[in-house]
Amino acid sequence: MKDGFIKVAAATPELAVADCTFNTEQIISLMKKAQKQGSSVIVFPELCITGYCCSDLFSQDRLLEAAESSLIKIIKATEDTLPIVFVGLPVQVCDKLYNCAAAVQNGKLLGLVPKSYLPNYSEFYEARHFEPADRNAECICISFAGFTVFFGTNQLFCHKGMKDLIIGAEICEDVWGQLPPSVSHCMAGATVIVNLSASPESIGKPEYRRELVGIHSARNICGYVYSNSGEGESTTDLVYSGHSVICENGAFLAERMPFEKKDVIYTELDVKRLVHERRRITDFKVSFNSSYKYIYFDVGMCDTDLTRSFSKRPFVPEDEKSLAGRCRFILDMQSSALAKRLRHAGCRTAVIGISGGLDSTLALLVTASAMDKLGKSHDDIVTVTMPCFGTGKRTRGNAEKLCEYLNTRFVCIDIADAVKIHLRDIDHPDDVYDVTYENAQARERTQVLMDMANKTGGIVIGTGDLSEMALGWSTYNGDHMSMYAVNASIPKTLVRYMVESYAQEQREQGNTALADTLLDICDTPVSPELLPPTSEGVIAQKTEETIGSYDLHDFFLYHLLRNHFAPRKIYALAKIAFSDRDPSLILSTLKTFYRRFFTQQFKRNCMPDGVKVGSVCLSPRGDWRMPSDASFALWMNELEEL
Repeated sequence: MKDGFIKVAAATPELAVADCTFNTEQIISLMKKAQKQGSSVIVFPELCITGYCCSDLFSQDRLLEAAESSLIKIIKATEDTLPIVFVGLPVQVCDKLYNCAAAVQNGKLLGLVPKSYLPNYSEFYEARHFEPADRNAECICISFAGFTVFFGTNQLFCHKGMKDLIIGAEICEDVWGQLPPSVSHCMAGATVIVNLSASPESIGKPEYRRELVGIHSARNICGYVYSNSGEGESTTDLVYSGHSVICENGAFLAERMPFEKKDVIYTELDVKRLVHERRRITDFKVSFNSSYKYIYFDVGMCDTDLTRSFSKRPFVPEDEKSLAGRCRFILDMQSSALAKRLRHAGCRTAVIGISGGLDSTLALLVTASAMDKLGKSHDDIVTVTMPCFGTGKRTRGNAEKLCEYLNTRFVCIDIADAVKIHLRDIDHPDDVYDVTYENAQARERTQVLMDMANKTGGIVIGTGDLSEMALGWSTYNGDHMSMYAVNASIPKTLVRYMVESYAQEQREQGNTALADTLLDICDTPVSPELLPPTSEGVIAQKTEETIGSYDLHDFFLYHLLRNHFAPRKIYALAKIAFSDRDPSLILSTLKTFYRRFFTQQFKRNCMPDGVKVGSVCLSPRGDWRMPSDASFALWMNELEEL
């Protein structure tokens, strides 16, 4: 349960219809198996003690008595154990029979939750046997299996020590209903929904079921554990596949595929992340409901060994097909926004400083697409390369070729002499390679671009990306400034993939020379090229050797801003995602990240307009507002304790 994680399990035992003894043995066996794996929440299928397909046997007292006796055995089997377990059985209350979920933990029956929506169509005829729950009625106290417990839909099971773990239960058809009970549960505070299901198969149903559960978990910003009946249910007219799924806010974390030979699926839910997300989404209303009963339990506080994976590049889709589509969609977003700005401002041109690096390349591709949308010639794109002390042959050559292949208006302005004059004017030796030496070049380039924009009736297109803004890796009033920042919400890790994806498109269209140039740009080390190259002509200044890997920084940035994770948690997840990296290197880079992120806010507070394309953005007019002089002591102190 460390850092907000809770291990959950969806179990699908082998069943025998109406054989409560056999079913109970299977349930207890899987319960113990899931417990050994560290599960704190274990969910079994609907009516698993009896089997779902008992039909008119549900009218037999012998079956109902056997179900109650079996529940007592299951309760006893949970003595001195940590997990909270949900099992399904029929329960008679006030001369009516209900399809119920029983919550069991540490030798106690915690509550009984009846099913709200009873399917009574096609092959289903539950209304023949069961009474639907009255969701408007208050929970009542009943005596069952030797315990006095609440019976009713409106009850939640709350962990005593982990305040963010609040569990609500619904049963099969409930999630298919017009207003699922889980909606009310989540509005009353539930962060995890368990669904005990017996859903038979038909063509296309697994896909629909999967989509339904995923959307439901996203809409309610919750974890969702769906356990479905499988082998052993009657095949008189139907078949059950055991298709089970565990989701977190729309993301699929674990799945038992239909007819798969797997009796338990496991994963970890990050309930703290869910709570943070609910706080962020201000129109998601949660309030403790007086009509609900909150039943408290304690499964103990222990570390949860994480088995779920965490992407090294959370900004980048892992599926190659999805990645290509995502890159094209983002490019369309960027170019559409820029086209609107150019049209609104009445611009004749768009001016870009082109270096042969990744960021300026993407900005140029975006601008070319914007011009296409406007029906304008690429000759209206003024691409300016400004070689100086550190400009390499490779980057300069790629810049020239790129502009040639895209048919832009190419201008080369050597700024070395202008920078030398400026350095002399401020009495700075031009052979002292300090921050003044570097920034003088960046500011001179920006001045040239601004003046070229004035001269040609255009605006300067910013090239800086999200990662650079997060770290403050830009020159204030230099490359930090533009008139429209098309890459403002694109992290460095995604920039590379977008350029590679565009190159692949061009190759498929037969534009091999352009594709090759783009791929060579992707292979060039990231550098501002502000220091003279080595005597062998090799780039002397490599950004990632100075501030650390952009893979790491983007990972930190995503989990800080998107998930609001604490430094300790980010470090723990980074060690899993980057298991091939030295933990000390990860930690030192994380310290660099926090120090730079906090101290460079003043640059972000005056950044130019730029289109938002993803869920993370640093615009002061959008997602992120922060005082420029905020202290980072709390965060750094936590890191120092690791």
